[in-house]
Amino acid sequence: MENNKDKKSLLKEIESLISYGDREFEIAPSLLEYLSVEELQNIILSLKKRVNRLDSEDIEWLKQFGKE
Repeated sequence: MENNKDKKSLLKEIESLISYGDREFEIAPSLLEYLSVEELQNIILSLKKRVNRLDSEDIEWLKQFGKE
């Protein structure tokens, strides 16, 4: 039972990483049946890497708000 509780917690973290602004994202809990805790943790790590990376277009856009 603890494993399922862990999976639900990890799923919530994934949903929060995927959500953007006011838009919430919900993943069907039935998918937990097919994913291991390790797979969910790897998804989280992958999403964190993507969230923390700015592409050059974003950087250029942000520069317009900086002091010169």
